[in-house]
Amino acid sequence: MGFLEKISENVFHLHIYVKPNSKNQRIHNNLNHLIISLQSKPVQNKANKELIKLLKKKLKISTNQIQIISGAKSSTKLIKLSFTQNINEQKLKSLLLKRF
Repeated sequence: MGFLEKISENVFHLHIYVKPNSKNQRIHNNLNHLIISLQSKPVQNKANKELIKLLKKKLKISTNQIQIISGAKSSTKLIKLSFTQNINEQKLKSLLLKRF
């Protein structure tokens, strides 16, 4: 299945597994999920805010283009990414997996 699912020309679903309270922010690929280590603790929505900020920075999109569809209180999340213009799936994968 993979961590990235194309819904339409400029909408993607991202399957993420979050590891909060880590020493460093880190992103790596698993067969079914994109594993993202976050420094924030999963308290008062801090980890979700850090996740959205990280995706915003990596993909160079605005916050309102990122939506947590399911898993707001879980480690496994489904994220909806909406782009204003068409984006290639391979380019999106490379942006997500590119080192900081």
